[in-house]
Amino acid sequence: MLDLTQLRNEIDSIDDQIVRLFEERMAVSEKVARFKIKAGKPVFDPIREKDKLDNLSHQATGEFNSRGIYELYRQIMSISRKRQYQLIGEQQEAAKPLFTPVAALKKEGVTVVFQGVEGAYSYAAMHTFFGKNIKSFHVDTWKDAMEAIKNQEADFAVLPIENSTAGIVQDNYDLLTKYDHVIAGEQIIPCQHALVGLPGTSLEEIKDIYSHPQALMQCREFLEAHREWTTHEFGNTAAAAKKIAEDKDKTQAAISSPYAAEFFGLAVLKENIYTNAGNSTRFIIVTKEKVYCHDAGKISVSYELPHESGSLYNSLSHFIYNGLNMTKIESRPIHGRNWEYRFFVDFEGNLSDSAVKNALRGLEAETRNFRIHGNY
Repeated sequence: MLDLTQLRNEIDSIDDQIVRLFEERMAVSEKVARFKIKAGKPVFDPIREKDKLDNLSHQATGEFNSRGIYELYRQIMSISRKRQYQLIGEQQEAAKPLFTPVAALKKEGVTVVFQGVEGAYSYAAMHTFFGKNIKSFHVDTWKDAMEAIKNQEADFAVLPIENSTAGIVQDNYDLLTKYDHVIAGEQIIPCQHALVGLPGTSLEEIKDIYSHPQALMQCREFLEAHREWTTHEFGNTAAAAKKIAEDKDKTQAAISSPYAAEFFGLAVLKENIYTNAGNSTRFIIVTKEKVYCHDAGKISVSYELPHESGSLYNSLSHFIYNGLNMTKIESRPIHGRNWEYRFFVDFEGNLSDSAVKNALRGLEAETRNFRIHGNY
């Protein structure tokens, strides 16, 4: 009969040997790193690593153990590379940083561009973040806003990036990769949809409701209680409010934000008509200047990966090993390359932190088309 205590003691003895051998291997790995630093060689050599993994796995007996050895040594090599990245960071001369730290973003006397019209949620996000002492103008599309920064017509742009109900704004994720701009801040605005109309209008007078299709959907329970009204889809909520103000027809009303009602001189006929009271939109503040604040606490990056087993896990291990808290991950298909994706990751940290530098160094070496989109 097997003695469980004896078996556990045998495992403990083997583990002691594995720990000792692991530390011996890491010591040699550090010597390799110093050689690579002097010779200017890259840390990651995928061809040699693959050959080494295949050779080691073939030494094991049986398919299960062979696969186990492959996975075990892939992790050991990954840990070894992370230590080498640390040594490179310690020994290499500090290169000129890609991003410049600043005490605070300039928020007065700047020019800001936003998509839509005055009174829209992007307009509200702009004034909430910057205040009133700015110059601003609107454009028709999010791409136009990015172009305005590129052409130095504006210092900052305000773009929606995700909604708590509808999800990400896919087009703006794609624009972040097409332009060499960075995220310098963010602003969350609650979607406080309200029924707005001409001052003095009663609900009994209303016949037609105008708004963006998504706003109509988000207020469907309120609208279902007024089946006598006819709904009309409009380009955006603020433009719908503008129409009501211009037509001066009490039979018309719009679903928009209270900001739009105030801007166009309308009355709020009914507050809080949305179905999901927690619905909010997160806006990003984009600029051409590669800056970040000393107290910034979130970093956004993106990268592409080879279509191979474990590639995503390996990239995420850089956050895990360096003790960084990843808060979001999204993927977007790569144009012209079927079934390949670009990953967008948000994580907590500051570009001046050593753990962040180590993680970013590893990601840049082991992924394709790596980009830091901002620290804010």
